[in-house]
Amino acid sequence: MEKKMGKKVVAIGGSYRKNGITDQAVDAALRAARQEGAYVKKIYLTDARIEFCTNCRVCTAEVPERKRGRCVINDEIYRVLAEIESADGLIFAAPVNFGGPTAVMKRFIERLIMYTFWPWGVMVPKPRIKARNKKAVVITSSSCPAFIGRLLMPNTARTLKASAGLLGAKVVRSLHFGLVAKEAKQRLTVSQVKKAEAAGMALVGK
Repeated sequence: MEKKMGKKVVAIGGSYRKNGITDQAVDAALRAARQEGAYVKKIYLTDARIEFCTNCRVCTAEVPERKRGRCVINDEIYRVLAEIESADGLIFAAPVNFGGPTAVMKRFIERLIMYTFWPWGVMVPKPRIKARNKKAVVITSSSCPAFIGRLLMPNTARTLKASAGLLGAKVVRSLHFGLVAKEAKQRLTVSQVKKAEAAGMALVGK
């Protein structure tokens, strides 16, 4: 009898600090997903050679039936997108920098324009992927208390959610961790770890 393969969860990390609070939360979520039988993979955007979008719009003008347009830039974006497209669950994680996502995360997100049909002369882009058949978790963090971060700096989470939607994913959990700048090697609290683990389990649950 053929063994059924587990689900695949891919995390896209947009933090500059490996093993920082945001990265720890991603690890906790992936660990829980793995314990539920999922294959997990984490991609650090700081380790991937992804160039800036030049807004040439070539990728957006291709026929709308394509799952994504073809970017003219030859870099590692296709390797990252292949992992995302083969996943059942996604984690998008980035701390708040200057009120928005980190520059490395924003650079990646801008390249996702290839998932829209937006030829010149059309005012509003149309998403190429309409079905939300994936699940997604969004993780953000900031130095201020969590409730203030969620209230006054919602742009990072909002941008990550929109990006997940563009890739055909429905956000099932959105986590924001506050007061993350107390010390250089700060650790997640026990309750924070449990929240991240619960989010990871939500990605592979029914």
